[in-house]
This record gives sequence, structure tokens and C-alpha cells, in this order.
Amino acid sequence: MSGPSEGDKAPDFDLPTDTGRVSLAALKGKTVVLFFYPKDDTPGCTTESIGFSQARADFEAAGAVVVGVSKDTAVKHGKFRAKHGLTVELGSDADSDVIERYGAWVEKKLYGREYMGIDRSTYLIDGEGVVRRVWRKVKVPGHVEQVLEAARALR
Repeated sequence: MSGPSEGDKAPDFDLPTDTGRVSLAALKGKTVVLFFYPKDDTPGCTTESIGFSQARADFEAAGAVVVGVSKDTAVKHGKFRAKHGLTVELGSDADSDVIERYGAWVEKKLYGREYMGIDRSTYLIDGEGVVRRVWRKVKVPGHVEQVLEAARALR
């Protein structure tokens, strides 16, 4: 598992969304919560995305923008957002370029089978593009609150 550590410059990203594009450069000056998740419309990913959406106003009050990233297409993200009333931006990284640069493309095991997949992870990036916090192998319950607390601490 590689990817940037706390204190490192965050790798740039520019990804399609169901409403256009989202990029780190366009968000300069704002705190960015970048969360990687395996797949739209699966239980943990849905719970996590709904949690970040419900806390959107709190993140905005802390000066933070929340962006989720998976390999799903922008069209699929649009359907996922509409189905669950999600308000966070969801970037499509179909070729895994950003996912790999952030070290979120990892070997996983399920029922003895090994495969490559997305490590549920979150990066807190300050307004200058520096990684301030990293959460790996995220467990969904309580995660949104931890990230919000860390975002507020950057103010």
C-alpha cells in the first residue's frame, strides 16, 4: 500500500462526474475530503456516501468539500446519487489512475480468493494541496464524524 502520507503533496486529480468534472486544482484554497470506495450501490459504500451527504452542511461550515471516487462510470454515479439523494461529488476513475496514485488499489482476499480492488480510504487535503490526514481500511460506522472533526481542526 503506497500513496501519499501525511505532510506529502496530494497527487492532482481531474475526474468526470455526472455533473461535469472535479479536480484538485479547481478546489485550491478549500479543504478537500477525498474518499475512495469500492462500488456504487453496495451496502457499506451506500452508507458511507449517505453519511458524507448528510454531513455536507457541516463540512461546508468547516470549509471542506467532499469528493468520492470509485471505478464506476459517471452515468452510474448519477443514478447512485439520484437513488439515494446524495449531495457529494462522485468522480469516475474507470482506468484506476487516481486510485493507484493514492495507493487505494490493493490486493484483497475474500473466501480465500485473492483479487485487486479498492481499499476504502480517505484523505484530508488542506487548501494548499497538502495531505493532512490519511485513513486506510476504513470502517464505515463513525468514520464521517472522525473526518469532520479533523476537517474542523484545520480551520
